[in-house]
Amino acid sequence: MAWNEPGGGKKDPWSGRDQQDTPPDLDEVLRSLQDRINKLFRRGPGGGDAPRLAGMIGAAAVAVWGLTGIYIVDEGSRGVVTRFGKYVETTQPGPHWHWPSPVEAVTVVNVEQQRFVEVGYRSGGRQQAVGSLGSVPREALMLTRDENIVDVRLAVQYQIKDAKEYLFNVLDPEGTLKQVTESAERSVIGNSTMDFVLTEGRSSIASDIKAEIQQILDQYHAGIRVITVNLVDAQPPEEVQAAFEDAIKAREDEQRLKNEAEAYANEVVPKARGAASRLIQESEGYKEKVVARARGEAGRFERLLGEYEKAPDVMRERLYIESMQEVIGHANTLLLDVKSGNNVVYLPLDKIRSGQGGADATASETETGSVSMPAHSDGQDGGAKTGGARASSRGRDGRGH
Repeated sequence: MAWNEPGGGKKDPWSGRDQQDTPPDLDEVLRSLQDRINKLFRRGPGGGDAPRLAGMIGAAAVAVWGLTGIYIVDEGSRGVVTRFGKYVETTQPGPHWHWPSPVEAVTVVNVEQQRFVEVGYRSGGRQQAVGSLGSVPREALMLTRDENIVDVRLAVQYQIKDAKEYLFNVLDPEGTLKQVTESAERSVIGNSTMDFVLTEGRSSIASDIKAEIQQILDQYHAGIRVITVNLVDAQPPEEVQAAFEDAIKAREDEQRLKNEAEAYANEVVPKARGAASRLIQESEGYKEKVVARARGEAGRFERLLGEYEKAPDVMRERLYIESMQEVIGHANTLLLDVKSGNNVVYLPLDKIRSGQGGADATASETETGSVSMPAHSDGQDGGAKTGGARASSRGRDGRGH
């Protein structure tokens, strides 16, 4: 029966006496505990509990030693287990157990962490400005194909793709990656010209360097995967920086002038083409008009020729009248018949010339007799001065040949 169960008499197992209302003496409790421990380790007939206690202590030590083999691998990491230094296995994220040290050891490697290597400069922080980067000339200065020197600075971002290869195949993975990057960089830059490196070739150069780095690391089985290669800066050495800036400015001015010339050409050429097209169309229209008029006149002449062959005298008289009408109708000459009378008649020559009824007025006046015309006439309506009018008379009988 336990000492604290009902009916147990309330005996104190430490002091061996009944529990009193007052607390036990501390010195007496410690002395009683010391006596019990001495009995356990005392040799002789009363020391039979010593081996059992030693076994219990040994079992507890083994249990504690075994518990030290429990480990947990975080998400995004891998556990590499080695037994006496030899690789055993790679464990996935989660709780695991291995033989505790010194039998086995576990190295946890983060395979999702983004790692960086800087070649040609030391930034001291990712957010530092490019202008304040500390250059490392031994790594940054490169010789191009056209025998020029450029200052190139690279940042390589990588991850661990195989924890076993990363730990065992290469002694110094980061140092090896830096050396491989520098070697690949010199190879690519050495096959490129200076203008290509400093201007339009930046992206292609970074891509070529990345591909060559990854190829060499795969040959080494380094367990590293290159994510990006960033060409942080590429410029000529400081000694020729001013001259190179002048050359860049001249190149930019050249490109600007070319763009302006192309813009002007794009504005002028369409206008010139439009004007040329308009002139061509006008010429074609004039050609068609002249050809059509010529064909019409030729057809009219052919018809007149047929009529002339039928009645030559009548057609001759008709042609003469039409020709005289056409000629005189555009001239400033008045034809008056004065044979029938000697009366002097004043004619407003400016109205006769400008009015549409001038021909009727002339015919009516010729029936009255003679006509007197002033040398000059100032018109009241037309407002234009007319020079001397020439009067001529011709009888109807003198209209022959």
